[in-house]
Amino acid sequence: MKLVIVAVGQRMPDWAQTAYDDFAKRFPPDCRVEIKTVKTEPRGSKTLETLYAAERARIEAAIPKGARIVVLDERGSQLTTVALARQLKSWQLEGDDVALVIGGPDGLEPEFKTKAQMRIRLSDMTLPHAFARVLLIEQLYRAWSINANHPYHRE
Repeated sequence: MKLVIVAVGQRMPDWAQTAYDDFAKRFPPDCRVEIKTVKTEPRGSKTLETLYAAERARIEAAIPKGARIVVLDERGSQLTTVALARQLKSWQLEGDDVALVIGGPDGLEPEFKTKAQMRIRLSDMTLPHAFARVLLIEQLYRAWSINANHPYHRE
């Protein structure tokens, strides 16, 4: 199984890239994590629908064929870390790749969100995109560590 984080946005700040890379290298070969950055559509005088459509096309092109799509959405389901660990285990047993999608400054197209297999939220608070990427990979690593009985997570 492979986890693919598809994130709309430009280059991450150095602190965020360093933190992301630190967690990404900790995953074992049987649970790889990859990030695919999708270019933000230039705003200009375009309508929101035009922006959504352009970013959606790029997002869909970055998602591996047949992958389960999970979108990060402020109105998505709230999961505890332990619940995320259970979900990760379920994905691993099913053997499908999973694409976790982080939208751009305007979020994700509403229709794309409704077609996703799952919608989750990282926080009730609004997070900067770079921080959301770091928080997501840390929580995925923590979920993996729970399932592997690794001492990273303590209760």
